[in-house]
Amino acid sequence: MSDLKNRTRIGNTVDNELLKKFKLLSQETKIPMSKLLDEAIQDLINKYNKGRK
Repeated sequence: MSDLKNRTRIGNTVDNELLKKFKLLSQETKIPMSKLLDEAIQDLINKYNKGRK
């Protein structure tokens, strides 16, 4: 049983070069990859929801 109360595990594939850059960004900023991914997903939702009511 998972102890994650506010998070859900997902599985996906990512372009190799994007993943390298993503890991480096996480290391350089000291921000966990999961938090960076949350921010990126929120940005995409905001981008595609503009103009929708």
